[in-house]
Amino acid sequence: MRTVLIIDDQSAVRDALSLLLSLHEIRPLTATMPEEGLALLARERVDAVIADMNFSADTTSGEEGVALFHAIRARHPDLPVILLTGWSHLETAVQLVKAGAADYMSKPWDDAKLLATVENLLELSENARVAANTRVTRRRRREALERDYDLRGIVFASDEMLRVLELACRVARADVPVLVTGANGAGKERIAEIVHANSAVRDKPLVTVNCGALPSELIEAELFGAEAGAFTGAARAREGRFEAANGGTLFLDEIGNLPLAGQMKLLRALESGEFERLGSTRTRKVKVRVISATNADIPVMIRDGKFRQDLFYRLNTIEIALPPLSDRPDDILPLAEYFLDDDAVLSDQARDALLDYPWPGNVRELKNTIDRAKLLCGRDEITVAHLGLSAVLAAPARNLDDPPREAVEEALRKAGGVISRAARTLGLSRQALYRRVQRYGIPTEN
Repeated sequence: MRTVLIIDDQSAVRDALSLLLSLHEIRPLTATMPEEGLALLARERVDAVIADMNFSADTTSGEEGVALFHAIRARHPDLPVILLTGWSHLETAVQLVKAGAADYMSKPWDDAKLLATVENLLELSENARVAANTRVTRRRRREALERDYDLRGIVFASDEMLRVLELACRVARADVPVLVTGANGAGKERIAEIVHANSAVRDKPLVTVNCGALPSELIEAELFGAEAGAFTGAARAREGRFEAANGGTLFLDEIGNLPLAGQMKLLRALESGEFERLGSTRTRKVKVRVISATNADIPVMIRDGKFRQDLFYRLNTIEIALPPLSDRPDDILPLAEYFLDDDAVLSDQARDALLDYPWPGNVRELKNTIDRAKLLCGRDEITVAHLGLSAVLAAPARNLDDPPREAVEEALRKAGGVISRAARTLGLSRQALYRRVQRYGIPTEN
């Protein structure tokens, strides 16, 4: 239940505030003196404090209220405090608000105004608590992932990639086919490497075949091998990638490019581990864990008769959907920094431009962009011009109507760190606010 601590030496004040809060389903706690209030805070969960400025008899300086406020802030820095003050202490109360107090109310107070202030603070306090718990949970999940699994040095900061990696590591031990889907350049091969690195066959070979880089007539020979004379140019027998991957993992990139004849042989190999080389009647048997990847819409290919439905179901025992870089903006700057040399540095405007760009070519395009910028800038700072981003695709790096850093920080503070709520306050989209948080270097993690 929502709880407010009232610290005031006057019983009439405590009783009146307790009744007002109770009528609106807010649990009141009361304390007469600062020491009693601090003790209650140490053992009770409190969402807000209403505190008087004077407690001892014949004391009117407000110094006790100032000391109490600073004691609360020292022990509970995020706890909202409303000050109750007489007109003679307004200047002191204003100074405490500047120091972090949530608000002040003059005695006698207006019930409706005080209640509205308390309700707003309780909502923000709950949002802040949820946001803080979310950040702590996310950090612990990442730490556990990095501690328990081999992530192959992958660079990421987004929740989207955290979820992808958790799934990849969870299914790595299962001896079932995995299908990685996502746009070109998003990092599907890296996910396949992580699955293999955490599998039971991580000490065995990981063999990669890019089905999209081979002529269709050579894909079968590449996968299953060929005997001498099986096709023009086959001067000698050669083993295929299935044989090379025996005991380990075979990664089939761009599986949508596999011709129908090859799909039939692949289905049989997946089901039984058996196949024949081209030009041979001898059946070979291997044990291979298959990971495949595609950027194609396989269900549409199935409808058009270009991909076997039974093969799709066999490959798709577990699907790992990798979002494009545009859907995980938290990863843009960490990846850009990773691709930089130690001597290179991005200007603030270049960082803005990276965040504003939609990255249709995903991580691969980002890497190429940074590599190009490093060559052009020499040892100078990397500017927007060095990045060479398409003017058609790139949004303006800086808008003159942008809220200043102080306004963004204040909106985030009042929203308890909740980006969507702060964005509404500033009249921005969530993505637009996120870009400004990144631009100003405002921390979003505890």
